[in-house]
Amino acid sequence: MITDPLLLRTRRHFFKDCGIGLGKIALASMLAQESFGALGSPNFMRFPVKAKRVIFLFMAGAPSQLELFDHKPKLREIEGKPIPPSVIKGQRYAFIQPDAAVLGPCFPFSKHGESGAEISDRLPYLSKIADDLTFVKSMHTDHFNHAPAQLFMNTGSGIPGRASMGSWLSYGIGSEADDLPGFVVLQNGVLSGGSAMWGSGFLPSEHQGVPFRKGPDPILHVSNPKGIDRKAQRHTLDLLSTLNQSSLGQFGDPEINARIEAYEMAYRMQARAPELMDFSQESQATLDLYGAKPGQPGYATNCLLARRLAERGTRFIQVYQGGWDAHNNVEENIKNNAKAIDQASAALVQDLKQRGMLEDTLVIWGGEFGRTPMVEASAALKRSGGRDHHPQAFTMWMAGGGIKPGITLGQTDELGFHVTEDPVHVHDLQATILQLMGIDHTQLSFRFQGLDFRLTGVEQHHAVKKLIA
Repeated sequence: MITDPLLLRTRRHFFKDCGIGLGKIALASMLAQESFGALGSPNFMRFPVKAKRVIFLFMAGAPSQLELFDHKPKLREIEGKPIPPSVIKGQRYAFIQPDAAVLGPCFPFSKHGESGAEISDRLPYLSKIADDLTFVKSMHTDHFNHAPAQLFMNTGSGIPGRASMGSWLSYGIGSEADDLPGFVVLQNGVLSGGSAMWGSGFLPSEHQGVPFRKGPDPILHVSNPKGIDRKAQRHTLDLLSTLNQSSLGQFGDPEINARIEAYEMAYRMQARAPELMDFSQESQATLDLYGAKPGQPGYATNCLLARRLAERGTRFIQVYQGGWDAHNNVEENIKNNAKAIDQASAALVQDLKQRGMLEDTLVIWGGEFGRTPMVEASAALKRSGGRDHHPQAFTMWMAGGGIKPGITLGQTDELGFHVTEDPVHVHDLQATILQLMGIDHTQLSFRFQGLDFRLTGVEQHHAVKKLIA
């Protein structure tokens, strides 16, 4: 746990007393480097650093693993019949009854690459890079409704107000970027968990995610109003900094420090953001690889922007893609959503690889839980051919960043209902991500209201050694 006062205080009073203007230095980055250097390696940095940054492609609404990655021919054999009572005993569902009829997989599967990974025909682009991907078919979670499950995957807790994964990394190891946020959020579609999924919770607020908006002004409150130039803004910020430093010295409130950081980061981003968003620097071949069109927001644009952020030093990039909640017509849902994400997801991995960045960039793809082997049908709700929420077993994939490529970890039973081999809890996944970043998840903690909080909770969870190269 970080307890040294050097990490909880600011040194800006030193620069103020020496007459050095705050605008002449990259304060947030420098202070983080000073503290890190002064203290040496923190006690939570106990593993070799294999990943320097993370791109999390989060599929909000929960993709059906049974139509994409976890092929279960048995379901087709018994389609229309109920699941055996011994299988469903004690299970809870959001909408359907446990004895609902089985629904077979909607699409054919085939094996790909030297790894022989079974992938649905809805994902032709990802199929081509199967040997770069690592599939975890044995994921399971504690929550069966969207909002708590999305929060759980992103913050380690099913209730709002906890620190998100990107915030923990920003707090623990800072950012490589001086002029861009260390934690950026790119959103497309509706999210049940809301902004709490990228909040900083009890951590200082400078560690929360910065959402980028669609359109020509992607970062809120960064552009100057008419009539205010850079020089005038710099004078204004220096005056504000002087006043805030006085308040900080008087009250010691860390949120004053966060306010100063926000002003300074916004000033630096004004110069950097236009270049970041200018896709004219990208070759036509790269745009075609992603299927991205300049000026047209969407998942492909977000994946390309995620790569651009990663190469400019942003530590954690969260890409949210909504629309996967297939309570009705799972076949059509998968057709539309797979088409939307397949090309760009594969392109991101390929692009990082050809630039030499994949080896230290961890890419993660998945949702908050899976979908049931049983069909959801309700005349009252006008639903048919859907699948309900399924927390007991689902699939995610990872690439790069110290992950063993071309393997499949874990199995489910012949109905895709329960995990039968190498179960991976959400907290185990989070512990693995932290370990790839060099962090012992049991040691990175923060004391709040008398308790020591950490991303992975207080239960016994472990990084998955079989996944780490």
